[in-house]
Amino acid sequence: MPTDFAYYLTKYLSGYLVGHRNLSANTIASYRDTFKLFLRFCREEKSIHAEILSLEVFNKSLILEFVTWLKECRHCTESTQNQRLTVLRSFFAFLQEEAPEHLFLCQSIINIEGRKKTVASVNYLSFDGIKAILEQPNQRNRQGRRDLVLLTMLYDTGARVQEIADLRVRDLRLSNPSGVNLLGKGQKWRYVPLMGPTTALLRDYLEERDSLLPNNLEHPLFTNRSGQKLTRAGISDILGRHVKTARQINPSHIPAKVTPHVFRHSKAIHLLQSGVDLIYIRDLLGHSHVKTTEIYARIDSKAKRDALESAYRSAAPEKRPLWTDDAQIMKMLQSLG
Repeated sequence: MPTDFAYYLTKYLSGYLVGHRNLSANTIASYRDTFKLFLRFCREEKSIHAEILSLEVFNKSLILEFVTWLKECRHCTESTQNQRLTVLRSFFAFLQEEAPEHLFLCQSIINIEGRKKTVASVNYLSFDGIKAILEQPNQRNRQGRRDLVLLTMLYDTGARVQEIADLRVRDLRLSNPSGVNLLGKGQKWRYVPLMGPTTALLRDYLEERDSLLPNNLEHPLFTNRSGQKLTRAGISDILGRHVKTARQINPSHIPAKVTPHVFRHSKAIHLLQSGVDLIYIRDLLGHSHVKTTEIYARIDSKAKRDALESAYRSAAPEKRPLWTDDAQIMKMLQSLG
């Protein structure tokens, strides 16, 4: 006989997240993975198997032990620990309305604070670094031309890699003013303008593949050799190959790690350095709050300070006042009085 936990978890994953929260398939899969890890923790650390796991087993200590297990045994970062904790809190927020008799339990878990995160550095490429990578695809063959358009789109739109992978031909507008519709987090659409050179590349790319025909508008924009939609891993592999070649030619421009998200960071930084307003950058990137976008302003301020300090020449006199002279300090203080 199914336990009460199994009943409510099934209702949460199969009904609530889909019907009420309208979350994407990727987000629901991430939520599901959290519970898979939790069930593994219960089995391996607590000898509690899934078929007998009930709500009466739950308490605040069990959740905290799970988060500690993520850190010490799975070596998860603070960000991942907090992500898993957020999923559990979301489930118990759902449960308190479905089963009010567990209200005290639910609220004790909902109120668990997340782990304090260490501030991670944001990697980004210089404009020369972006150009060095975009120069690598071999434009003499079909695959190289696809790679060039793919990487150009990745940078020009500042899109998340999944947003690029999900693009279909119909999402593009190639007539003036050109742009692309991106489906972001929370199933929210946003329209991003495309610059002239990127639009020209896209038009040539689509014409070569007859993708502008009415019957092909639903096709994925970027496909592999089998004609299937590129995955996030596939896009990362393509980028990785060209990064490796670019690093051999221009090692000073290419950092040790370059991911599709580094292209996104780079676009944001370059726009900010060009004087584009932070609110517009927020809309371009699809951030819900401008506070998320402000990290780029802090990075840019640090870069400016580093540049100023490297070129700094002092105009102050080399001889400094002897502030350690007690008599002189007393004389100065008395003069202030």
